[in-house]
Amino acid sequence: MKIVLVGAGSIQFGLGTLGDIFTSKALKGSEITLLDINIQSLDIVLQTTQAFIQAHDLPYTVNATIDRRSAFAGADFIISSIEVGNRFQMWDEDWKVPLQYGVHQVYGENGGPGGVFHSLRIGKVILDIVKDAMEICPDAWIFNYSNPMTAICTTVKRMYPQAKFVGMCHEIGWLGRWLPKMLGRAHEDLHYRAAGLNHFSCMISLTDRKTGENLYPEVLARADRFFEQEPGYSDLYDSYRRTGSLAAAEKFDKGGTNLKSAYTWADRKLVQFMLKNYKLLPITTDSHFGEYLSWAWDVVDHRGILDFYDVYKVMLSQEVPHEIRLETSERVIPIIDGIITDAKSEEAAVNILNTGLIDDLPSWLVVEVPAMIDKNGITGIRMGQLPKGYLALLRSYAGVYDMTAEAIIHKSKEYAIQALLANPVVHQASSLEELVDRMISKQERWLGYLK
Repeated sequence: MKIVLVGAGSIQFGLGTLGDIFTSKALKGSEITLLDINIQSLDIVLQTTQAFIQAHDLPYTVNATIDRRSAFAGADFIISSIEVGNRFQMWDEDWKVPLQYGVHQVYGENGGPGGVFHSLRIGKVILDIVKDAMEICPDAWIFNYSNPMTAICTTVKRMYPQAKFVGMCHEIGWLGRWLPKMLGRAHEDLHYRAAGLNHFSCMISLTDRKTGENLYPEVLARADRFFEQEPGYSDLYDSYRRTGSLAAAEKFDKGGTNLKSAYTWADRKLVQFMLKNYKLLPITTDSHFGEYLSWAWDVVDHRGILDFYDVYKVMLSQEVPHEIRLETSERVIPIIDGIITDAKSEEAAVNILNTGLIDDLPSWLVVEVPAMIDKNGITGIRMGQLPKGYLALLRSYAGVYDMTAEAIIHKSKEYAIQALLANPVVHQASSLEELVDRMISKQERWLGYLK
């Protein structure tokens, strides 16, 4: 097998994924190609990996290149995690420039105008990556970790419907953290399924894996008490400011309900609103779920969102140890193992085309659903009819993804403006063309293709 890591110069992604690969029995003997545009970072990861392989006598070959087309030759699996430009500088612009034109955003990363501009920047680059893959290794599975997930995946599948392109996201992991503590049950005894759009998904069912008992009523009954004391990012950031140590902050964060939050429903006031009004538990926090709703600005925990943004910047600015750990940190390698070994296992969340998986959402839209993993690949599990009120929220954002994909594929400023006009977060119209022109001028390198 040949595995290509796109964006491997990132210490966290590159070395983390290599640790996952080295724990896999099915991938023993594989060739691993590291690909990045940053030669210096790429060389660090390569040298660290070669030394690790030699020290542990591992049966892998590893090489590195900045030439994408040569990297893809003979690839069976491509795992991509990239960002373009100065992440936080452009994120600030995505938030602040629309604000100057009267558009409030909850977070501005994946939804709202910021999400549109982010998609327009990175979407074109990822299309170029997939284009090369379709020409050189058309049968390869391509796993994407980049955001905005739904916009990227929808655009790729529209342009290259034959691509085996799958979006992967961490947010489903919140359920694995919350539910065992909330219910006092072992994680392995819980079977949950969630469905929706990436960062805009709710738990649809929860049962006892042994008895089949419906446990959702228990969640609705216990959520108040649990989330009133569950620590959030404001607690984490407070800890960091007190101690100056991110490690101490993370230890506090992982303490969960053993430590009481200083804030009620920290990071989760919108979660509280959804539980009360829709009887559904979002699988993520306010910063993500609130990006797609016109009324979320009035509900979310703004302090928690701002503290999350600040602590996220601190986390990414920290020196990451140049080390490989023999442990599974992400889900993509177990999925690849499952394809190779015909595991017939269930994966909690993947982002794939809506081939009848969720009723009353467009077939061109990529949705986030559980899936079965076997020798045939990744097959979405049909979730059918979602609760109608929740489905209405999902449908209200679908048009944004439609026009964003059109803007990227056709390199159209007009379609970019229409993506903003379709956006539930936008309540202005007369100044949107000026806003788009302003963003193109500020981010010319990445948005200058829009004409």
